[in-house]
Amino acid sequence: MPGCYEIETMSTASSSAPRRRALAAAVAVVLTAGALVAVGPVSAAAAASYPSWSDVEQAKASKDTQQAKVRQIEALLEDLTSKASAAQASAEAAGTVYQDAQTKYDAATLEQRSLQGQADDAERTAQRSEEQAGQLAAQLGRASANDVTTDILTHPSDSGDLLYELGAMSKLSEQADGIYSQASQDRGVAQGLADRAEQAEEALGDLADAAQAKMQAAQAAADRAQSAVDAQADNKARLEAQLTLLTTNAKDVEAAYDKGVAAEEARQAALAAEAEKAAATNQGGAGGGTPNSSGWVRPSGGYQTSPYGYRVDPYTHYRALHAGVDLAPACYAPIYAAHSGTVTFAANGGGYGNEVVLDNGGGISTAYGHIVDGGILVSVGQHVEAGQQIAKIGSTGWSTGCHLHFETRVNGSAVDPVPFMAARGISV
Repeated sequence: MPGCYEIETMSTASSSAPRRRALAAAVAVVLTAGALVAVGPVSAAAAASYPSWSDVEQAKASKDTQQAKVRQIEALLEDLTSKASAAQASAEAAGTVYQDAQTKYDAATLEQRSLQGQADDAERTAQRSEEQAGQLAAQLGRASANDVTTDILTHPSDSGDLLYELGAMSKLSEQADGIYSQASQDRGVAQGLADRAEQAEEALGDLADAAQAKMQAAQAAADRAQSAVDAQADNKARLEAQLTLLTTNAKDVEAAYDKGVAAEEARQAALAAEAEKAAATNQGGAGGGTPNSSGWVRPSGGYQTSPYGYRVDPYTHYRALHAGVDLAPACYAPIYAAHSGTVTFAANGGGYGNEVVLDNGGGISTAYGHIVDGGILVSVGQHVEAGQQIAKIGSTGWSTGCHLHFETRVNGSAVDPVPFMAARGISV
């Protein structure tokens, strides 16, 4: 289970157009001393079903029409807020269901590997016991009780020695019984563990399918939530500005709104260009940079603060599998794709917070959790290169401070990233 530092509120941050989302989120209207300052874009498609500036100007012709238009706009604003909140809550719930399914799969896979290891050890023990029993059987065959009886009949004067041989044979037979019994018992243990490991492996298929289905459902819920948030952001500032036009004597409201939109678009474009330049020129050893000969990079800077394995989760205070490693650079620090791949998830992942998952090919995937709100820089279906910045460090989800929860997955199930990455020339 992820999480190890200061908690922030979870929210969906996935989008097919992160820059457009940032623009929409920045839309705001501030009225001071009768002057209007507005920032944010206007979505013509989204605005089609909303009052136009002309509608609002005409509504000022009579008090009754004006009041009706005010009520209409206030209802639209309330509806936008309600739909966005409900969609975000639904996305968070879907993310939690996905995270629970993934955690169950990871834990079950780890248990299956443990059982398989025990079964392999037991098989080796059973084989040694059976070899020992076989060797004893051969020894008994060479000195059988029939040969001793023949010696007594043909050499009666040596009966004392022969009786000793009979006693020794009896002891050897008792020892053989014990060895055969132990061999049988060892074989039973080995078979029992092998059966349990096989049953556990069969169950993994269903758990893997469930985790994949829940991840897709969480992504769909996140996309719906983002659409609702975008609709709210695209229309809220304009509707509030139209209310200002209806309820005050402010002049040039529409022009001020349009000017604010243009200024915010320019600011966001400059920020995006700066971020792209920083990512392109990054060559630091702390994370990202040029991929090594295996095509891998370190996913972020910072020291490892929590390893892979079972632990008492610092957020839930329950013992659970921590399916990755935590790396803790500064808040908002870059997160890089550890290897080239395709984005398969970019949304709220429940306890993982805002999360990105990459399909790196060959049954390998990597996951990046606790991304800051608004810090996902890629979208589902996008191809990314190793070392490309895909997100920013945050503390969303089950987290108690800014860090990256980094997972390496084989066939969808988490494995310890330390040896996995070390085998590819990267230290985490």
